[in-house]
Amino acid sequence: MTHTSPPITVVSGLPRSGTSMLMQMLAAAGIPPLTDSVRTPDPDNPQGYFELEAVKHTRTDPAWLDRAPGTAVKVIHALLKDLPPTHRYRVIFIHRNLDEVLASQHKMLERAGRSGARLNPDALKQIFAAQLDAARAWAAAQPNMSCLDVHHHDILADPHAQAARIAAFLAIPDKAPAMAAAVESSLYRNRAPRQP
Repeated sequence: MTHTSPPITVVSGLPRSGTSMLMQMLAAAGIPPLTDSVRTPDPDNPQGYFELEAVKHTRTDPAWLDRAPGTAVKVIHALLKDLPPTHRYRVIFIHRNLDEVLASQHKMLERAGRSGARLNPDALKQIFAAQLDAARAWAAAQPNMSCLDVHHHDILADPHAQAARIAAFLAIPDKAPAMAAAVESSLYRNRAPRQP
């Protein structure tokens, strides 16, 4: 591991949990997103997906990591373990209400004319929660990873406070206002019912 290289900022979480929003915030802070143009903006993510197709093949071809130090890259929770120990990573986990995640996934699949998993929603929520907990615990145990947890709802409810937390974690506190300004609450379309 080269300790002189800047760390790689990793945005992780479940699909449809707000990872693209977080990538927009990091881009606004001046951390360049490492992306490609394979998946283009659409009605589900009008600002874009901020994805890098090569991440899916990290286990067999980690060459993309050579250009990753100093950038931000989206790595879904299930692929975190594929990141080699040769780099330093600052991992920001974004959490979202699982009912909202499932609703967002369902709408995206419906719009694409595809069907999702045949499991009932409660079973899916249990699986997703267990997977995310396992990925978070694994990352926290890695000596080359530092971790921060943020919540989708909290970012939308108070973008300035949450941007300040993220900016402090990344040691760029002066970038918090730009990060907060990048949050578009109008894109919060799949909300869970309010609890009494």
